[in-house]
Order: sequence, then structure tokens, then C-alpha cells
Amino acid sequence: MDPLRPTGRVAQVTGLSIISEGPPDVSIGDLCRVELGNTDEMLSCEVVGFQGHRLVLMPLGSTAGVFPEAHVMAQGRRLAMPINDNLPGRVLDGLGRPLDKKSPIISSNLRFIDADPPLPTDREPIRMAMETGVRAIDSMLTIGAGQRVGIFAGTGVGKSTLLGMIARYTRADINVICLVGERGREVREFLEDDLGEEGLKKSVVFAATSDRS
Repeated sequence: MDPLRPTGRVAQVTGLSIISEGPPDVSIGDLCRVELGNTDEMLSCEVVGFQGHRLVLMPLGSTAGVFPEAHVMAQGRRLAMPINDNLPGRVLDGLGRPLDKKSPIISSNLRFIDADPPLPTDREPIRMAMETGVRAIDSMLTIGAGQRVGIFAGTGVGKSTLLGMIARYTRADINVICLVGERGREVREFLEDDLGEEGLKKSVVFAATSDRS
């Protein structure tokens, strides 16, 4: 616990929210850390609202271990992701923490998670074709560079296989692959069988599986 940071106390835990008395001088979107019982770890939370002078915190993890009057410490920053040249080949969770048992991403170059999108007038027109390396797509269903495309199909018909093929063979320099709500057992299958070592080398994979989020 940093004695120089302003702190508060947990007043109530209801469902997926934590109500705290303080810390003072925080804003919507700021991060706080909540003390957990019988461990040195702390639970990261985001300020999402106010009830009078109380804070409404959204936990970014399990609330198991939170107890009445637990310390709440302001972090003085918003949720951000460290960026460096070592990201390709990494597998991270939704908060940028390693899932591949490698070292944490450490960098002073931070990108806010809730950054504003580009202005509509700043977006480049879609004029160039993006070569995916999948002949059926490139010849019959050409994708433009910068275009959004949805792949919809039933269970077990090859969506992940197609995604892995595009990631391996496309001419893009870097792939950012987000596996949100996937079954926990399917992530490793995708990494090893669909994406493969070649595809992972030029990809950054974020996995927020249904059993951990």
C-alpha cells in the first residue's frame, strides 16, 4: 500500500459493482486498486459512477477476497496498454497481461483503451485490395484495405481455420487478433492448429475467454 496515494474504504459489494467511501479526487474512467484478504495481490477496478460522495467501481477481475472496510487506492490514471516492438508473437489477456508465461509488457509508451476513434474526414478511402493469401477470397470476394468484414457461420464449419489462414498468409505486417468469449480450451487449439508458429510471429493475440471474463 502506497502511503502517499489517496485511499478510501469499501462500503458495499453488490453483484458486479463495488461501492467505496473515497478515495477523493478521482474521475470517471480512473483506475483504483482494492485490497484483498489473505493475499498481497490487489483487485484492479475502474470508476464508472458516483452515488453522492461514494464511488461506484467496476472490478476488472473476481471480487473474491474483497472484505468490508478494505482499502481502496487511487492509481491516478486510466486504463492503458503499454506498447513496444516486442508485442508480435505475444498472447495477452484483455488487460494486456501475459497469458503465454513470458515476461510482462513494460514500456513508457502507453495507449489508452478508450481512445477516441479517428475523425470521419481523416479516414482514408478504401481503394486498394488487401491480399489475404486465400484464393477463394482474393478472386471472388475481394477485401479492401481498411474494410470491415463479418464472417458468419454455424459451429464447427471453419471460421477459426479461415481466420488462421488469413493471419498466416495476408500481406499485412502485423495482425491484431482478439478472441473474446471463446471457450478456454479452444484458444490453444487456435494458436497451435489454426494460427501456427508462422502466423503467431506477426500477430498479437488478445484472449478474453468466457471462463475468465
